[in-house]
Amino acid sequence: MALFTLLENHVAFFHDTVRPALDGACAAVQGGLTSVLGEQSAVANHFCRFVEGAWVTLEITVTALVIGLVLALPVALARLSRNPLLRWPAFAYMFYFRGTPLLVQIFLVYYGAGQFSAELRDWGLWNGFFREAYFCAVFTLVLNTTAYSAEIIRGGIQNVPFGEVEAARACGMSGSLLYRRIILPKAARIALPAYSNEVVFLFQATSLVSVITLLDLTGVARDVIADTFRTFEVWSFTLLCYLAISYLIFWLFKRLERRLMRHLQRRPAAQPARAAA
Repeated sequence: MALFTLLENHVAFFHDTVRPALDGACAAVQGGLTSVLGEQSAVANHFCRFVEGAWVTLEITVTALVIGLVLALPVALARLSRNPLLRWPAFAYMFYFRGTPLLVQIFLVYYGAGQFSAELRDWGLWNGFFREAYFCAVFTLVLNTTAYSAEIIRGGIQNVPFGEVEAARACGMSGSLLYRRIILPKAARIALPAYSNEVVFLFQATSLVSVITLLDLTGVARDVIADTFRTFEVWSFTLLCYLAISYLIFWLFKRLERRLMRHLQRRPAAQPARAAA
Protein backbone atom coordinates (compact mmCIF):
# COMPACT_ATOMS: atom_id res chain seq x y z
CA MET A 1 0.00 0.00 0.00
CA ALA A 2 1.97 2.95 -1.30
CA LEU A 3 -0.15 5.57 0.45
CA PHE A 4 0.03 3.84 3.83
CA THR A 5 3.80 3.40 3.45
CA LEU A 6 4.19 7.07 2.57
CA LEU A 7 2.11 8.17 5.55
CA GLU A 8 3.92 5.84 7.95
CA ASN A 9 7.31 7.11 6.83
CA HIS A 10 6.53 10.83 6.90
CA VAL A 11 3.57 11.43 9.24
CA ALA A 12 4.27 10.65 12.88
CA PHE A 13 0.62 10.96 13.94
CA PHE A 14 -0.42 8.33 11.41
CA HIS A 15 2.41 6.00 12.42
CA ASP A 16 1.83 6.37 16.17
CA THR A 17 -1.96 6.68 16.39
CA VAL A 18 -3.95 6.03 13.23
CA ARG A 19 -2.29 2.85 11.96
CA PRO A 20 -2.34 1.06 15.36
CA ALA A 21 -6.03 1.97 15.74
CA LEU A 22 -6.83 0.59 12.28
CA ASP A 23 -4.88 -2.59 12.98
CA GLY A 24 -6.67 -3.02 16.31
CA ALA A 25 -10.11 -2.54 14.76
CA CYS A 26 -9.30 -4.99 11.97
CA ALA A 27 -8.02 -7.57 14.46
CA ALA A 28 -11.19 -7.16 16.55
CA VAL A 29 -13.43 -7.73 13.51
CA GLN A 30 -11.34 -10.73 12.50
CA GLY A 31 -11.69 -12.20 15.97
CA GLY A 32 -15.45 -11.73 15.85
CA LEU A 33 -15.68 -13.42 12.45
CA THR A 34 -13.57 -16.31 13.69
CA SER A 35 -15.93 -16.85 16.63
CA VAL A 36 -18.95 -16.79 14.30
CA LEU A 37 -17.64 -18.69 11.27
CA GLY A 38 -15.26 -20.99 13.07
CA GLU A 39 -11.52 -21.39 13.13
CA GLN A 40 -11.57 -23.35 9.86
CA SER A 41 -12.89 -20.36 7.89
CA ALA A 42 -10.26 -18.96 5.54
CA VAL A 43 -12.10 -15.65 5.26
CA ALA A 44 -12.27 -15.17 9.02
CA ASN A 45 -8.65 -16.13 9.64
CA HIS A 46 -7.33 -13.86 6.89
CA PHE A 47 -9.84 -11.00 7.07
CA CYS A 48 -7.18 -8.35 7.73
CA ARG A 49 -5.31 -9.42 4.62
CA PHE A 50 -8.50 -8.99 2.58
CA VAL A 51 -8.94 -5.51 4.02
CA GLU A 52 -5.40 -4.56 3.00
CA GLY A 53 -6.00 -6.00 -0.46
CA ALA A 54 -9.24 -4.06 -0.84
CA TRP A 55 -7.42 -0.88 0.19
CA VAL A 56 -4.76 -1.46 -2.48
CA THR A 57 -7.50 -2.01 -5.07
CA LEU A 58 -9.31 1.20 -4.14
CA GLU A 59 -6.06 3.16 -3.92
CA ILE A 60 -5.01 2.10 -7.43
CA THR A 61 -8.51 2.77 -8.78
CA VAL A 62 -8.82 6.28 -7.35
CA THR A 63 -5.28 7.28 -8.33
CA ALA A 64 -5.74 6.10 -11.91
CA LEU A 65 -9.17 7.74 -12.20
CA VAL A 66 -8.06 11.14 -10.93
CA ILE A 67 -4.97 11.33 -13.14
CA GLY A 68 -6.80 9.81 -16.09
CA LEU A 69 -9.69 12.28 -15.89
CA VAL A 70 -7.27 15.23 -15.80
CA LEU A 71 -5.49 13.93 -18.89
CA ALA A 72 -8.67 12.90 -20.71
CA LEU A 73 -9.97 16.44 -21.21
CA PRO A 74 -7.03 17.73 -23.31
CA VAL A 75 -6.97 14.45 -25.25
CA ALA A 76 -10.71 14.80 -26.01
CA LEU A 77 -10.25 18.42 -27.10
CA ALA A 78 -7.34 17.39 -29.31
CA ARG A 79 -9.53 14.68 -30.82
CA LEU A 80 -12.16 17.31 -31.66
CA SER A 81 -9.63 19.78 -33.05
CA ARG A 82 -9.61 20.63 -36.73
CA ASN A 83 -5.81 20.67 -36.66
CA PRO A 84 -4.61 17.28 -37.98
CA LEU A 85 -1.42 17.56 -35.92
CA LEU A 86 -3.59 17.38 -32.79
CA ARG A 87 -6.46 15.24 -34.04
CA TRP A 88 -4.56 12.29 -35.51
CA PRO A 89 -2.14 11.64 -32.62
CA ALA A 90 -5.09 11.75 -30.22
CA PHE A 91 -7.04 9.37 -32.46
CA ALA A 92 -4.07 6.96 -32.67
CA TYR A 93 -3.61 6.99 -28.89
CA MET A 94 -7.30 6.34 -28.20
CA PHE A 95 -7.50 3.68 -30.91
CA TYR A 96 -4.51 1.77 -29.51
CA PHE A 97 -5.55 1.70 -25.85
CA ARG A 98 -9.22 1.04 -26.59
CA GLY A 99 -8.40 -1.64 -29.15
CA THR A 100 -5.92 -3.77 -27.20
CA PRO A 101 -6.43 -5.94 -24.09
CA LEU A 102 -5.57 -4.30 -20.78
CA LEU A 103 -3.67 -7.40 -19.66
CA VAL A 104 -1.35 -7.14 -22.67
CA GLN A 105 -0.80 -3.46 -21.88
CA ILE A 106 0.17 -4.32 -18.30
CA PHE A 107 2.61 -6.99 -19.52
CA LEU A 108 4.08 -4.57 -22.06
CA VAL A 109 4.79 -1.90 -19.45
CA TYR A 110 5.90 -4.14 -16.58
CA TYR A 111 7.92 -6.76 -18.44
CA GLY A 112 8.73 -4.75 -21.56
CA ALA A 113 10.30 -1.89 -19.62
CA GLY A 114 13.04 -4.23 -18.43
CA GLN A 115 14.39 -4.41 -21.98
CA PHE A 116 15.17 -0.69 -21.76
CA SER A 117 16.34 -0.65 -18.13
CA ALA A 118 19.69 0.94 -19.02
CA GLU A 119 18.05 3.87 -20.84
CA LEU A 120 15.39 4.26 -18.16
CA ARG A 121 18.07 4.21 -15.46
CA ASP A 122 19.92 7.01 -17.27
CA TRP A 123 16.73 9.05 -17.31
CA GLY A 124 16.04 8.34 -13.65
CA LEU A 125 12.84 6.41 -14.40
CA TRP A 126 13.92 2.87 -13.52
CA ASN A 127 14.54 2.87 -9.76
CA GLY A 128 11.36 3.82 -7.97
CA PHE A 129 9.06 3.74 -11.00
CA PHE A 130 9.29 1.15 -13.80
CA ARG A 131 11.06 -1.25 -11.45
CA GLU A 132 8.06 -1.24 -9.09
CA ALA A 133 4.97 -3.24 -9.95
CA TYR A 134 2.70 -0.74 -8.19
CA PHE A 135 3.70 2.23 -10.33
CA CYS A 136 3.70 0.16 -13.53
CA ALA A 137 0.14 -0.90 -12.76
CA VAL A 138 -1.01 2.66 -12.03
CA PHE A 139 0.77 3.98 -15.13
CA THR A 140 -0.90 1.41 -17.38
CA LEU A 141 -4.34 1.94 -15.89
CA VAL A 142 -3.95 5.72 -16.27
CA LEU A 143 -3.13 5.35 -19.96
CA ASN A 144 -6.08 2.98 -20.44
CA THR A 145 -8.71 4.99 -18.60
CA THR A 146 -7.52 8.23 -20.21
CA ALA A 147 -8.34 6.80 -23.63
CA TYR A 148 -11.81 5.59 -22.60
CA SER A 149 -12.61 8.75 -20.62
CA ALA A 150 -11.50 10.97 -23.50
CA GLU A 151 -13.90 9.15 -25.82
CA ILE A 152 -16.72 9.60 -23.28
CA ILE A 153 -15.95 13.31 -22.93
CA ARG A 154 -15.76 13.70 -26.71
CA GLY A 155 -19.18 12.13 -27.07
CA GLY A 156 -20.57 14.39 -24.36
CA ILE A 157 -19.22 17.51 -26.04
CA GLN A 158 -20.59 16.50 -29.43
CA ASN A 159 -24.03 15.89 -27.94
CA VAL A 160 -24.37 19.35 -26.41
CA PRO A 161 -27.47 20.88 -28.07
CA PHE A 162 -26.45 23.18 -30.88
CA GLY A 163 -29.11 25.70 -29.90
CA GLU A 164 -27.50 26.26 -26.48
CA VAL A 165 -24.12 26.87 -28.12
CA GLU A 166 -25.63 29.33 -30.59
CA ALA A 167 -27.48 31.13 -27.80
CA ALA A 168 -24.22 31.50 -25.86
CA ARG A 169 -22.47 32.87 -28.94
CA ALA A 170 -25.30 35.31 -29.43
CA CYS A 171 -24.62 36.54 -25.89
CA GLY A 172 -21.00 37.22 -26.82
CA MET A 173 -19.37 34.05 -25.46
CA SER A 174 -16.61 32.41 -27.43
CA GLY A 175 -13.48 30.33 -26.98
CA SER A 176 -12.58 29.27 -23.46
CA LEU A 177 -15.50 31.17 -21.90
CA LEU A 178 -17.97 29.25 -24.05
CA TYR A 179 -16.40 25.94 -23.09
CA ARG A 180 -16.13 26.79 -19.41
CA ARG A 181 -19.69 28.08 -18.90
CA ILE A 182 -21.79 26.20 -21.45
CA ILE A 183 -20.20 23.27 -23.27
CA LEU A 184 -18.21 21.50 -20.54
CA PRO A 185 -20.89 21.69 -17.79
CA LYS A 186 -23.52 20.36 -20.21
CA ALA A 187 -21.16 17.70 -21.55
CA ALA A 188 -20.39 16.55 -18.00
CA ARG A 189 -24.09 15.95 -17.32
CA ILE A 190 -24.48 14.06 -20.59
CA ALA A 191 -21.35 11.94 -20.10
CA LEU A 192 -21.87 11.11 -16.41
CA PRO A 193 -23.86 7.84 -16.89
CA ALA A 194 -21.29 6.49 -19.34
CA TYR A 195 -18.41 7.60 -17.12
CA SER A 196 -19.90 5.74 -14.16
CA ASN A 197 -19.62 2.55 -16.22
CA GLU A 198 -15.97 3.37 -16.94
CA VAL A 199 -15.29 3.83 -13.22
CA VAL A 200 -16.76 0.42 -12.42
CA PHE A 201 -14.94 -1.15 -15.35
CA LEU A 202 -11.61 0.24 -14.14
CA PHE A 203 -12.30 -0.85 -10.57
CA GLN A 204 -12.96 -4.40 -11.72
CA ALA A 205 -10.03 -4.30 -14.16
CA THR A 206 -7.63 -3.70 -11.27
CA SER A 207 -7.93 -7.43 -10.57
CA LEU A 208 -5.50 -7.90 -13.47
CA VAL A 209 -2.65 -6.23 -11.59
CA SER A 210 -2.36 -9.32 -9.39
CA VAL A 211 -0.53 -11.04 -12.26
CA ILE A 212 2.45 -8.71 -11.75
CA THR A 213 2.81 -9.63 -8.05
CA LEU A 214 0.62 -6.89 -6.57
CA LEU A 215 -1.41 -7.96 -3.55
CA ASP A 216 -4.68 -6.32 -4.39
CA LEU A 217 -7.97 -7.98 -3.49
CA THR A 218 -7.53 -10.67 -6.15
CA GLY A 219 -3.85 -11.15 -5.31
CA VAL A 220 -4.67 -11.65 -1.63
CA ALA A 221 -7.38 -14.16 -2.56
CA ARG A 222 -4.90 -16.18 -4.60
CA ASP A 223 -2.40 -16.20 -1.72
CA VAL A 224 -5.04 -17.25 0.79
CA ILE A 225 -6.15 -20.09 -1.48
CA ALA A 226 -2.53 -21.22 -1.79
CA ASP A 227 -2.33 -21.34 2.03
CA THR A 228 -5.73 -22.88 2.82
CA PHE A 229 -6.95 -24.61 -0.40
CA ARG A 230 -10.48 -23.31 0.37
CA THR A 231 -11.09 -22.16 -3.18
CA PHE A 232 -14.88 -21.81 -3.26
CA GLU A 233 -15.10 -19.90 0.01
CA VAL A 234 -12.33 -17.44 -0.83
CA TRP A 235 -13.45 -16.70 -4.38
CA SER A 236 -17.08 -16.34 -3.27
CA PHE A 237 -16.07 -13.80 -0.64
CA THR A 238 -13.87 -11.96 -3.14
CA LEU A 239 -16.75 -11.85 -5.64
CA LEU A 240 -19.07 -10.39 -2.98
CA CYS A 241 -16.47 -7.72 -2.14
CA TYR A 242 -16.25 -6.62 -5.77
CA LEU A 243 -20.04 -6.74 -6.10
CA ALA A 244 -20.61 -4.63 -2.98
CA ILE A 245 -18.07 -1.97 -3.97
CA SER A 246 -19.38 -1.85 -7.55
CA TYR A 247 -22.92 -1.34 -6.26
CA LEU A 248 -21.66 1.43 -3.98
CA ILE A 249 -20.00 3.17 -6.93
CA PHE A 250 -23.19 2.95 -9.00
CA TRP A 251 -25.21 4.30 -6.04
CA LEU A 252 -22.86 7.26 -5.57
CA PHE A 253 -22.99 8.15 -9.26
CA LYS A 254 -26.76 7.80 -9.25
CA ARG A 255 -26.96 10.28 -6.40
CA LEU A 256 -24.59 12.65 -8.20
CA GLU A 257 -26.57 12.34 -11.43
CA ARG A 258 -29.82 13.04 -9.61
CA ARG A 259 -28.27 16.09 -7.99
CA LEU A 260 -26.96 17.48 -11.28
CA MET A 261 -30.26 16.81 -13.05
CA ARG A 262 -32.61 18.02 -10.32
CA HIS A 263 -33.52 21.10 -12.37
CA LEU A 264 -35.08 18.72 -14.93
CA GLN A 265 -37.08 16.71 -12.43
CA ARG A 266 -40.82 17.18 -12.52
CA ARG A 267 -41.98 19.23 -9.57
CA PRO A 268 -45.36 18.65 -7.94
CA ALA A 269 -48.07 20.95 -9.21
CA ALA A 270 -48.90 23.87 -6.97
CA GLN A 271 -52.00 23.36 -4.84
CA PRO A 272 -54.84 25.70 -5.79
CA ALA A 273 -55.62 28.31 -3.19
CA ARG A 274 -58.54 27.45 -0.96
CA ALA A 275 -61.65 29.48 -1.48
CA ALA A 276 -62.39 31.87 1.28
CA ALA A 277 -65.05 30.55 3.62
